[in-house]
Amino acid sequence: MATKRTVIVTGFEPFGDHTVNASWVAVQELERLGLGQSVDLYVCEVPVEYQAVQSLLPSLWKQHQPQLVVHVGVSGIATTVTLEKCGHNHGYKRVDNCSFCPDSQCCMDGGPDCIDSVIDMDLVCKRVNSSRLGVAVSVSKDAGRYLCDYTYYTSLYLGKGRSAFVHVPPLEKPYSAQDLGRALKAVVGEMLELVGQSEDDDHDHHHCSHQHHQHAH
Repeated sequence: MATKRTVIVTGFEPFGDHTVNASWVAVQELERLGLGQSVDLYVCEVPVEYQAVQSLLPSLWKQHQPQLVVHVGVSGIATTVTLEKCGHNHGYKRVDNCSFCPDSQCCMDGGPDCIDSVIDMDLVCKRVNSSRLGVAVSVSKDAGRYLCDYTYYTSLYLGKGRSAFVHVPPLEKPYSAQDLGRALKAVVGEMLELVGQSEDDDHDHHHCSHQHHQHAH
């Protein structure tokens, strides 16, 4: 029997108009459902603060040595469960819950502009949508240049691409907490299968090039 695999799934605390953050509600629902006996699932609520993310994520990766870290965030404009393909290093101009914003507007000094997940999000999307789950899934290349994108980039950097980000719509727009929990279970299950296949692959750290190349930094 294969050894248990460790997965961390995080949601975010309330911020702005999101007095209840659908991402954390959905993650708690996923925790209730579980990912099966062969997976150790740890869940965590992440503060909407740049500096807290910078200290929390390295400790999560180090403490649990996860095979996969999935961050879940809410998007007021999302109407589907959206799988983000990559995280971005620059463009963080919005202040967080502490009214803080990084001076450099950057996540990792000297890091690549963009890091792709090792997980094929198009394939995950296709598999989940064909399973007749009743929740629509889509893919995106823009996680929004706020704490979601910042957190995703940090995890992709720390985990050499073994991370994923899922945006969920606000609750009841149109999906319930139960719907979102079921969707997360299906999505993370597919992601785990793909990560298992790519673990022997040494070429895990993919950098993606931007359409508009910025040579001046």
